[in-house]
Amino acid sequence: MRMNRAAKRPINLSLDADLIEAARAHGLNLSAITEDALRKRIAEEDARRWLAENSEAITAQNAWTAERGLFSDEFRGW
Repeated sequence: MRMNRAAKRPINLSLDADLIEAARAHGLNLSAITEDALRKRIAEEDARRWLAENSEAITAQNAWTAERGLFSDEFRGW
């Protein structure tokens, strides 16, 4: 299986020296950890922004559903 690899480029980061030493002592890959953390944080930010941008529509839909119920309510067996 072939994995897509994005182009990588070097950057400068300022990190706590003790954390770097501890990570190296544990054989941790700082680049991989940083990429994973950034992916997670970006996904969280995307979700937060989506929710903020769509909160009015979500509120309106929830109010409509609370007033009228779901179209499938009559078919529920519970």
